[in-house]
Amino acid sequence: QVQLVESGGGLVQAGGSLRLSCAASGTIFRINAMGWYRQAPGNERELIARITSGGSTNYADSVKGRFTISRDNAKNTVHLQMNSLKPEDTAIYSCNADILTTSFRLTNYWGQGTQVTVSS
Repeated sequence: QVQLVESGGGLVQAGGSLRLSCAASGTIFRINAMGWYRQAPGNERELIARITSGGSTNYADSVKGRFTISRDNAKNTVHLQMNSLKPEDTAIYSCNADILTTSFRLTNYWGQGTQVTVSS
């Protein structure tokens, strides 16, 4: 079994920073792409940042220049550094990963989500 566990959410004032982390554990053979999604109340879930196993990244326009995604392949973790936070960044943030398990099944996994609230 595979689990993704996020940490680092919380309450921050506008203009502040937060760093989210997501650790994958379990029967992992290899992790391919990893990403961060967010969903605000009344909105659809959106992909905000993605990183491949080779380190290539892409970002949603709404966070480009403010958020940075990174990963540590040795520790099976992905991070999201969020700077210059705005109230509209308030949402539940979830990590996602394409994981090849030790039984050689490629499956998409989700973390449980962590709340980020930005006050004005």
